[in-house]
Amino acid sequence: MPCGEDWLSHPLGIVQGFFAQNGVNPDWEKKVIEYFKEKLKENNAPKWVPSLNEVPLHYLKPNSFVKFRCMIQDMFDPEFYMGVYETVNQNTKAHVLHFGKYRDVAECGPQQELDLNSPRNTTLERQTFYCVPVPGESTWVKEAYVNANQARVSPSTSYTPSRHKRSYEDDDDMDLQPNKQKDQHAGARQAGSVGGLQWCGEPKRLETEASTGQQLNSLNLSSPFDLNFPLPGEKGPACLVKVYEDWDCFKVNDILELYGILSVDPVLSILNNDERDASALLDPMECTDTAEEQRVHSPPASLVPRIHVILAQKLQHINPLLPACLNKEESKTFVSSFMSELSPVRAELLGFLTHALLGDSLAAEYLILHLISTVYTRRDVLPLGKFTVNLSGCPRNSTFTEHLYRIIQHLVPASFRLQMTIENMNHLKFIPHKDYTANRLVSGLLQLPSNTSLVIDETLLEQGQLDTPGVHNVTALSNLITWQKVDYDFSYHQMEFPCNINVFITSEGRSLLPAVEDDFVEMRKNDPQSITADDLHQLLVVARCLSLSAGQTTLSRERWLRAKQLESLRRTRLQQQKCVNGNEL
Repeated sequence: MPCGEDWLSHPLGIVQGFFAQNGVNPDWEKKVIEYFKEKLKENNAPKWVPSLNEVPLHYLKPNSFVKFRCMIQDMFDPEFYMGVYETVNQNTKAHVLHFGKYRDVAECGPQQELDLNSPRNTTLERQTFYCVPVPGESTWVKEAYVNANQARVSPSTSYTPSRHKRSYEDDDDMDLQPNKQKDQHAGARQAGSVGGLQWCGEPKRLETEASTGQQLNSLNLSSPFDLNFPLPGEKGPACLVKVYEDWDCFKVNDILELYGILSVDPVLSILNNDERDASALLDPMECTDTAEEQRVHSPPASLVPRIHVILAQKLQHINPLLPACLNKEESKTFVSSFMSELSPVRAELLGFLTHALLGDSLAAEYLILHLISTVYTRRDVLPLGKFTVNLSGCPRNSTFTEHLYRIIQHLVPASFRLQMTIENMNHLKFIPHKDYTANRLVSGLLQLPSNTSLVIDETLLEQGQLDTPGVHNVTALSNLITWQKVDYDFSYHQMEFPCNINVFITSEGRSLLPAVEDDFVEMRKNDPQSITADDLHQLLVVARCLSLSAGQTTLSRERWLRAKQLESLRRTRLQQQKCVNGNEL
């Protein structure tokens, strides 16, 4: 086992040690994974790993060990790379084997040349995810992760101890400085070494990707590169994530915590220029990738760094105040203690929300139930557990809904407020769609991870005409609320993506969207005494959330009676509002 290596600063040295010991035996790859797993089990070890969510990219050392909390926004086609390749020394004719895993660029030492005809060369496959920071992540969540992280970085090319922590939101020096980069590239050519790539005389470069369709193209830095964030105003890096094992376990919109090797080698930018020139000489019939696809799939590493994943974990949640996995044995003590203290916390929260809702304790009760609701299973197309709430009677053109949303932001890990104006409905892109020219999934507002709180503010809605995109957006919101699904647009067909998004609607009168209240009123219109299956489901959801909010895992008679009382009060209020104004619920 390699020793004396710094696994944070020089993880490739660790990998090299295992490869040297085991050669082409595939066991070396398993040993690498086990080594880093054990390292991360050591006391507070994950807190010492620099995070791309909190540390500016130019503070991180290339090829260092990093972590990234992110959402899979898109999955690119699998790509081939040189898993093992052989080089020949031009002077001594000595043959040396190298590993290509966890690298973007093949390593060739001085006087070494790649032997493309070597029978020991091995071509393997890896998957590439396009990952973005968690959409709508609350400020308190970001701050908690920053404060918990013990990684020490300084603004230099080396990883040196310093008690300096900065986040992307606090960093003002994020410009690309193309002239400075150009000078660095020129210096690299003269010195004959950039990162893990070395040469003698004229640069000899070889990307590990063996796919002929992976020609790179330079990016026109005069126009901003679209990082494809689902929500406007998001900050932080987007990353190309290279996954080597078990990529079938992940899907679009999953939240991941990744540990891997950071690749921001400046030589990738040089390759962009060289490959652009070379591709111009190719027969167009032999090049299947469009220029736009090359631009999107191979952006400069200074804008979109690469992470070669060693360990990947799908997160159940992003709440930093909770254990990462609530189902594990070591988390049971925390859960038990937390549930035992829930009743007084709930009472305090109810009082606070009642005050925020201008003394409306019934609305505060339903808001609590809404915030803890979740789709816990599906029966055919019916999502069981969804609990959309429409708070009507909200004043127009006031700061009430904005202040209410700020309160919700402090209570949930991720949220987004959709201001439902005619202009927004007609012009914003809600539904992700496939761009076949660039061969990527273009994000939309509704590409959100599970357990995101979506607050729809209808108090800003005024008279106007919805055009075709606006009608499609309203339909998309209705499908999200009713069926907890979003139909992504693939031009020739639509693909259904199930979701679990809590929708809270604020409106002056009756909402345009189908909330729970609308369904209930329509069902009872003809026969007020009827109790349908949908009525029972609604009552069961209220009773379930009511029990959970009090720290109880079983439904007691007391909670069942309380749920019936809440539903009765809600129905009475709806009838009173309808009598006052026929347009209100």
